Amino acid sequence: MRTLGVDIETFSSVNLQKCGAHKYAESADFQVLLCAYAFDDEPARIAEGIPLDLAFALVDPAVVKTAFNASFERTCLASALGAPMPPEQWDCAAVRARALSLPGSLEAVGRVLGLTEDQAKLKTGRALIRYFCSPCAPTKTNGGRMRNLPEHAPDKWTQFKEYCLRDVEAEREIRRRLSRFPLPDKERALWILDQQINDRGILIDTRLAERAVELDAEAKTALLAEAKDLTGLANPKSVSQIKTWIEDTAGVRVDSLNKKEIAGVRAAADNELVDKFLNIRAGLSKTSTEKYNAMLRSVGQDGRARGVTLFYGATRTGRWAGRLMQTQNLPAISLSAEDLDVARQAARDGDAETLGLLFGDVPDALSQLIRTAIIPAPGHRLIVADFSSIEARVIAWLAGERWRLDVFNTHGKIYEASAEQMFRLPLGSVKKGDPMRQKGKIAELALGFAGGVGALKSMGALSMGLKEDELQPLVNAWRRANPAIVRLWRAVDMAARDTIQTRKPNYLRHGLAFRMDGPLLRMRLPSGRELSYVKPRLDAGNITYEGALSTGGGWGRVETFGGKLTENAVQATARDCLGEAMLRVRWPIVFHVHDEMVLEAPASSAAACLADVLNAMNAPLGWAPELPLKGEGFVTDYYKKE
Repeated sequence: MRTLGVDIETFSSVNLQKCGAHKYAESADFQVLLCAYAFDDEPARIAEGIPLDLAFALVDPAVVKTAFNASFERTCLASALGAPMPPEQWDCAAVRARALSLPGSLEAVGRVLGLTEDQAKLKTGRALIRYFCSPCAPTKTNGGRMRNLPEHAPDKWTQFKEYCLRDVEAEREIRRRLSRFPLPDKERALWILDQQINDRGILIDTRLAERAVELDAEAKTALLAEAKDLTGLANPKSVSQIKTWIEDTAGVRVDSLNKKEIAGVRAAADNELVDKFLNIRAGLSKTSTEKYNAMLRSVGQDGRARGVTLFYGATRTGRWAGRLMQTQNLPAISLSAEDLDVARQAARDGDAETLGLLFGDVPDALSQLIRTAIIPAPGHRLIVADFSSIEARVIAWLAGERWRLDVFNTHGKIYEASAEQMFRLPLGSVKKGDPMRQKGKIAELALGFAGGVGALKSMGALSMGLKEDELQPLVNAWRRANPAIVRLWRAVDMAARDTIQTRKPNYLRHGLAFRMDGPLLRMRLPSGRELSYVKPRLDAGNITYEGALSTGGGWGRVETFGGKLTENAVQATARDCLGEAMLRVRWPIVFHVHDEMVLEAPASSAAACLADVLNAMNAPLGWAPELPLKGEGFVTDYYKKE
């Protein structure tokens, strides 16, 4: 089969970053400006528009099409040609790079791989893209035009063509260098499924979203007026003015108003007016309702938002990342099922009075309703199914922590069981609502990957009512109760260190293993998939590797250790469990989040769909037959948590 490398430059008045490729390519003024392409090892070509030989190759199933971030090229070319671009016929160099824990951008990958200057992406591209690919502001200097065309800057246009040509050459060189690390067949199947899911999209209740935006604006206008009346401040959003007002009102010094310090400010002030103002300020600062705007920006002409997940977005584990409306990070719902229905209808009706009377805090109610703006097509219902306590189950299985496996093979109440094990309480004595269960819950959430007191604090232990002097004993109790997991952290740490030092493989339980593969430390997962750590070494006794930095987004050396490597293995294995279930399902998935998938089925078939999905989730895995998985789900008329 022939291989065709493609890179395109396009114009649209729609903001690509905020609205996504599908909405961008759907715009009436969308246009393919340039196509750079290369067949196999032939010289790359550049054309304005889409030349005939390229158009024929793009729709030829015998030609493998490749691009860096192929979902963009697929989406745009399908729109321009009015022809489907099946993902089965495409290969994505960006996915290959991310699967090896390399950067997600063409320029950054080229830099890490050491491409020579004539092979790498041109650095002038961003300015040229801004000039030709987006609308421009009309000015007297440019004659009031709203778009820059080739004739307005012939020299820049020539540079732009060279930039596009260089991109397709850089992608081909990156593809060549990564060819020794092929994407496993199952991962390719998952990428194809991911593209199909993103093409299918999520139906949005635009009426609810539009009314919510209006109600939120009205509520915040009223809150701002109330804040001004209460404080007399000209700008009650000003941090310096607020600090001075609190100091004058309550006679206490305020060093910070960040979220972590607010409880301390309230306690120190011990003042009703200060409490009232801080409640108002919390409402004013609530930004979660901005997700309604994100939904509306990304919705296409048919009411569906597309392209909301990125395959292998988390390079450490291979988990998907959220895009546009960020379904991975939607606010929790605390309203009862009955209240949720009432609140949702009131919001759709634009009824601020009912929302205020029933729920008091309108912005908070709107925040809780964000999930419910995701709906099924007419005549259909949503099926929401997730794995119960998937990470806790995976780490118990990987470590061979017998008592935890017994819990998951029976009642599954890990928070209660953890508290009983930690504090040597009788089996079945800890119930929901018991303070001991709360201790078991926070310990389970914070301590599974060698976390300590800091992890408990980050997870909110103090705000949950635990005292500072309770935290270290809680850490000690959890570790005593889970000796096999503690041994797993140490075994993973020792195995990684030994492989880095000796370049010899190390093997652990259930197929977990480390090996060196050229410049990569590879962690083999039970599924057979491998995680990659680039150019690992021991620095002053610490394991380090090259990767994306958590702050600043640059590329540099990252430290890791046994607990963090265990976390990678657990989260990656949990991801593989979901991936297996997704591949088994034969019903249309509309999106998925970590351990959960959401499907859309005709109302008459919803119960059958749910049963099939749960069968797919609960069926034993060939590579982990004793892993005690449990899928749970329900049928609903809008997205929510049960």
